[in-house]
Amino acid sequence: VLETLAPAERVAFVLHDMFDLSFEEIAPIVDRSPTATRQLASRGRRRVREVGEVASSDISRRREIVDAFLAAAQGGNLEGLISILDPDVVLRADSAAVKFGAKEEVRGVAEVAATFSGRAQAAQRAVVNGVAGIVWAAGGTIRVAFNFTIELGKIKHIDLVANPATLEMLKPSIIGA
Repeated sequence: VLETLAPAERVAFVLHDMFDLSFEEIAPIVDRSPTATRQLASRGRRRVREVGEVASSDISRRREIVDAFLAAAQGGNLEGLISILDPDVVLRADSAAVKFGAKEEVRGVAEVAATFSGRAQAAQRAVVNGVAGIVWAAGGTIRVAFNFTIELGKIKHIDLVANPATLEMLKPSIIGA
């Protein structure tokens, strides 16, 4: 986010808000008056806040999409699945997930929807790689993580990850309903 700010905005914002320097101290550094420096910091602060609000909104929307996917999959709602999948959706499973019975690759909205419709009964909401995802756990141990790529409000890719080393990197954790 800071990289998106103009250099003078970034300096004024960081020095004032993070290091508690006065605008009078910052003004010579950015070659502006204290009043102009105050405006630079204010613009920087506003832009950082706006990006944070958009990110929070994106996180919330992602959670809604993943929750809708799980509910539709578990409920056998084929139309519900189709409505949240991109027409060109791709499902990929790593070799460990294939050993659990997943197909290595499935392409297309109808095919991917059919793969999950009425299934995933043991799947649970989770955080996967720091964002909303789903896991399948057996005996209290996470065996497969569903890692989603979402673009323009639709699920574009689903990666089924069961390789223990990769799972460890994704740090999946089950969350409550």
